Amino acid sequence: QVQLVESGGGLVQAGGSLRLSCLASGRTFSRYYMGWFHQASGKEREFVAAITRSGGSTYYAESVKGRFTISRDNAKSTVYLQMNSLKPEDTAVYYCAATPVFSGSDYYTVGLYDAWGQGTQVTVSS
Repeated sequence: QVQLVESGGGLVQAGGSLRLSCLASGRTFSRYYMGWFHQASGKEREFVAAITRSGGSTYYAESVKGRFTISRDNAKSTVYLQMNSLKPEDTAVYYCAATPVFSGSDYYTVGLYDAWGQGTQVTVSS
């Protein structure tokens, strides 16, 4: 089982940028597909982005496409989420997650992921 720890959240003005990091422990990081989800107060956890094991393919929610970029560095056991042109509606707790399996029909599903980080708060002010 992989352990995940997010960092990089904070308070930023609308239009600004933030880079989130997720550090994984264990010896099998490269075997996992990775995802980012967010959860705003009072709402369900929602898919943000996902990346394949070697970083060759990425997937995004329509709401963040063109603004956010997911990437990974397997040598550092870290996945990143670069967040640009931030909007107040991006305000949420952001979680990274890992799954050993992946498909085009379920990568956006919370239940697919086996391990989750503790979350990091992102607040975008107007």
